[in-house]
Amino acid sequence: MSEVKVNKISPRSGTTVTLGDSGDTFTIPSGATINNQGTATNFGATGSASWVTTVKTNSDSGFTATAGEGYFLNTTAGTISVNLPAGSAGAVVAFKDYAGTWDNNNVTLVQNGSDKIGGSTVNATLSTEGSAVTLVFVDSTQGWLVTDDGLQTSVPTAQYISATGGTTSTAPCGNFKVHTFTGPGTFCVASLGNCAGGSDKVSYMVVAGGGGGGKDRAGGGGAGGFRESRAANDSYTASPINATSGPTYNLSVTVQGYPIVVGGGGPGGNTPPGASNGTNGSNSQFSTIESAGGGGGHTSNVTPYAGNAGGSGGGGGGSVSGAAGAGNTPPVSPPQGQAGGDGQDGGNSRGAGGGGATAAGVDASTTPSNAPGGGAGATTHISGTPTAYAGGGGGTGTSPPTTGSGGSGGGGAGGDPTGTAGTVNTGGGGGGSAGANGANGGSGVVIIRYKIA
Repeated sequence: MSEVKVNKISPRSGTTVTLGDSGDTFTIPSGATINNQGTATNFGATGSASWVTTVKTNSDSGFTATAGEGYFLNTTAGTISVNLPAGSAGAVVAFKDYAGTWDNNNVTLVQNGSDKIGGSTVNATLSTEGSAVTLVFVDSTQGWLVTDDGLQTSVPTAQYISATGGTTSTAPCGNFKVHTFTGPGTFCVASLGNCAGGSDKVSYMVVAGGGGGGKDRAGGGGAGGFRESRAANDSYTASPINATSGPTYNLSVTVQGYPIVVGGGGPGGNTPPGASNGTNGSNSQFSTIESAGGGGGHTSNVTPYAGNAGGSGGGGGGSVSGAAGAGNTPPVSPPQGQAGGDGQDGGNSRGAGGGGATAAGVDASTTPSNAPGGGAGATTHISGTPTAYAGGGGGTGTSPPTTGSGGSGGGGAGGDPTGTAGTVNTGGGGGGSAGANGANGGSGVVIIRYKIA
């Protein structure tokens, strides 16, 4: 086999060089590159284009396309006009909507002289979002004809959110995925949905830790703050304090990790030495949504004579007619909780119930049969089954001993001598105690839910 090494082949006469004869085969070795600096005519499949990966923008408007090339056109900042090359049979050009903006800012294909576009002497407009078109020049009658077109939606991205973290489950009917966090963790979003599917919206419920109950004719602890919003593409039965408008509604997520904070319940109060109210619960948080820990219940004769403020307020204690602790502190909309009840001094002194998510704690009175219960929590179906959260702790008293029940949603009952702790992962307030130290509040919980089918 002979070998010829040259740097350039030129025709002996004229402008055409012919390689071999009909039926011959020319082999391009592996690793070799053919670099086309001119116009490829009748080379390979007619109608194919070599794509230029340098994106054209509105600042390039008015450029002239080269036959045999395809262009990515980004019209985000403005319209683009493209001058078509002079037509020759088999010439091809192609264009692709780079940013999905052709519907807002169009592309105009400008004729070259008398070359028609689809048999028309009018310039063409590309205005379909996400489209791609290939045009081949046929003849002077029809000029440039579309031989191929398509939309980006022909290669769809993920239709629904994909994420990990917490304990996962599928809601009834299998249309939604639920992530439950009973302790610290990370909600990791791997991909978002498209507009036709789950989009980027999530439903959520964020419950903080409940406050601890007080001691000695004491007030019950307030429930942890309760915050919930059902996304627009969701359909479960939400609580009465579900956010339906404003910045906390229809919450969006992006591809990233979201640290999850689950607040612990506050310890119960005690009497001398070191007398104290019940301690507030700790905050819980997901994304921009933060719920405040419940207020501790008042321990009799501890100043100031009031239950602590918090997501829901602690109940006031007896002996000094302790005032109710304020709820929804700090304030959010809808309110994350309610106030505790007022304590009662006198011959039958007793502490009041702690506030719950949807109802204030029950005020104490001197009536011997009075049982100052904790405020009711909120019931939601976000996990797929109806569950109550954030109930207030019950109060307690002496002469005669009385014990208030805990509010629905994990609130602990008041007790003599010992109250009942708030239920873990409900945000329930701890019950007040008549003799022993106050009962602890229950820890909080975070639940996130989104569409998967």
